[in-house]
Amino acid sequence: MPKTAKRNSDHAQRHNTPSINNEAISQQLEALLTPAIFAQQKYYKQLGLRDRVLNLSLMVAVVLTLLWRQVPGVQELTRLLAREDLLWCRATKIAQKSLSERFLVFPSELFERVFKDLIPQLHLHWQQRLRRPLPDSIKFALKHFDQIWIADGSTLEALFLKLKSLEDLKTGQLAGKICTVIDLVTRLPIEVWFHTNPAASETNFELPLLNLVSAKTLILLDRGFYHFHFFQQLIDKEVHFITRLKAKAAIKYLKIFSYDHLVKDRLIQLGTVRRGAPVLTLRLIEIKVGKTSYSYITSVLDPQILPPYAVADLYGRRWSIEEAFYSVKRLLGLSYLWTGSINGVKLQVWATWLFYAVLVDLGDAVADELSLPFDRISLEMIYRGLYHFSVAYDKGNADDPVQYFAAKENQDLGVVKSLRKPVSKLDLSPFPAPS
Repeated sequence: MPKTAKRNSDHAQRHNTPSINNEAISQQLEALLTPAIFAQQKYYKQLGLRDRVLNLSLMVAVVLTLLWRQVPGVQELTRLLAREDLLWCRATKIAQKSLSERFLVFPSELFERVFKDLIPQLHLHWQQRLRRPLPDSIKFALKHFDQIWIADGSTLEALFLKLKSLEDLKTGQLAGKICTVIDLVTRLPIEVWFHTNPAASETNFELPLLNLVSAKTLILLDRGFYHFHFFQQLIDKEVHFITRLKAKAAIKYLKIFSYDHLVKDRLIQLGTVRRGAPVLTLRLIEIKVGKTSYSYITSVLDPQILPPYAVADLYGRRWSIEEAFYSVKRLLGLSYLWTGSINGVKLQVWATWLFYAVLVDLGDAVADELSLPFDRISLEMIYRGLYHFSVAYDKGNADDPVQYFAAKENQDLGVVKSLRKPVSKLDLSPFPAPS
């Protein structure tokens, strides 16, 4: 029997019609983004760009419409723009070729700057919401750290084109790699970097990451960043990290903090003096869950600052960045690239993470309204539920998406995730199994 070709779930068949417009959502997007767009007008002119029809304001509007209304391509987007007001922009007739070519050349750094102007505003929203509880491990870590970040990379898979101007370009080629930093506390994206080589190692992003982090940051790292020189540079900046231990590591045990069959917490020296690599003094925490053991290393040497079970729980929350990649690639369509140009790919990357940040802000508002942890809220179901809100809004039965998703009668939309098992209290004792 012939083998079935392996299917990439990032490229599942998408629908072919845009979702309906909604005035309430449009107004919220306009209120959030208009100040950030206006702030870039001076830079827009510094780039020598004319105040033409396809200007910054219209480009942000059409790109966000492409995302939140799930428009299947630029051809359909051109039809929409000719017939409907898109967010804050009036209906405008534009040739499809002109719009396609604009995606190729419109400076991606303008979207980057809008994104970076928006994030502090969304962070302020997060600070003003006080009913949404934080996980115990995060609350404990925030006593000693100003911020808890996650860094990881993800390949932009095969190139799926949306632009008519690129019909002859070969599809299926890899389109590069992104590295993203997410704030574990707020779940907002902090920074995004793009590398043209899809096979690029995470080590290519070490320098920009070092330039980004500041003292009293705790960062959760994938093993792609497992590099002793990089670890030492973080420590020198008073930045601490948690990552997984690699197999066959050269370890010298220095001190025992806790030791039994469920938890082992020891001070170690990691590495050997070889090829100039530093020997690091770290903590090794080994946690047994059922029949499986997990090994973590951290530069936080004092268990009273970061207890062993807090280390394990925090690193488990590193999965949040995988959920973010899932959202931007599959839900918001970053696996379906609109253009083959490097500038165009960057434009889509920044626009997609910008809209993802807006979606996180909405999810956090719903969590706060329900007094639930953010982890209990499904961003995917909120995004899919925008259609149902729009229908209710048109019937006069809803006017606020937060209130709509929090309403008891709408819990069948799946916005609140079901608990798979009861939440147990986290052991935050520094020495759960004293030696």
